[in-house]
Amino acid sequence: MRLLQHRADDGRRQVIAADGPDARFIRGAETVRALAWDAITSGADLATVIDRRGLGDVVDLNVALEAGRLLAPIDHDDPAHLSLTGTGLTHLGSAEGRDQMHRAAAAADHQTDSMRMFLEGLKGGKPAPGAVGQQPEWFYKGDGSQLVGPGQPLTMPAFAQDGGEEPELAGIYLIGPDGTPWRLGVCLANEFSDHVTERHNYLWLAHSKLRPAALGPELLVGTPPTDLRGTSRILRDDKVLWERPFLSGEDNMSHSLTNLEHHHFKYDLFRRPGDVHVHFFGTATLSFSEGVRTQVGDVFEIEAAPFTLPLRNPLVRAAKSQAAVRRL
Repeated sequence: MRLLQHRADDGRRQVIAADGPDARFIRGAETVRALAWDAITSGADLATVIDRRGLGDVVDLNVALEAGRLLAPIDHDDPAHLSLTGTGLTHLGSAEGRDQMHRAAAAADHQTDSMRMFLEGLKGGKPAPGAVGQQPEWFYKGDGSQLVGPGQPLTMPAFAQDGGEEPELAGIYLIGPDGTPWRLGVCLANEFSDHVTERHNYLWLAHSKLRPAALGPELLVGTPPTDLRGTSRILRDDKVLWERPFLSGEDNMSHSLTNLEHHHFKYDLFRRPGDVHVHFFGTATLSFSEGVRTQVGDVFEIEAAPFTLPLRNPLVRAAKSQAAVRRL
């Protein structure tokens, strides 16, 4: 089952449940977050809650997407209570591109910090059930104000040196009333980073990640696919500039999802009841690693089954607007 958030031309919001090609509005459901909260507090799963409410009118998802009526499949009324975070060097092969960025600054016989972290994850990122595995790289991207939906622009700051795609899966979580994190499902995502800034100095990774991120329109509920295969491309002037397949899912990762989740939610501040978390699981496929430099007007496009709709976002640059610090 897939869940989508729809906003009509008059601003009214509804949630869509899709199963295969069939998609219908859920009666009385305005947001996925409220629907999930109902499930958590009632002790039921999402499918049961949806069955209780019942389904209404049929929706043509492609028409809704082209009309701009599909939102990101999760959000929060107060953006400060939604966190965008992620982990890197989690996929088989993901160290290669990162290592290329740092190798020039390292001796030929010396492993970079990135390669060391990748190898540690490869060795200990999938612990036995109940055990704690190797801690991954972790980063913060922002709050809900940085969340971008399908079709909306990905905006790099005026000072950015690059705006590059990162095609991946993102886990969607809602913290229950007792502080328990609940995974609602996974989405297609474009994590979007400044790879030029990161390449200059690895300690600038934190700066490079403070950017918007986009979610595809569909929240895939249930057990995530262990072998997800998709395509990432960049369009320039309506022509394909760059295109590559990408892999995700645990079969293609050096860490298990439960290990990544443990090392995120082990912090008390990430278990605040009612908060939403969007956590990006990482990728091994970057156009930047192949020398591609994006420019304003390019369109990022990511697609992968079992998601039925693509994630498309144009690249724009913000106007320079930084208020000077004043003293009281």
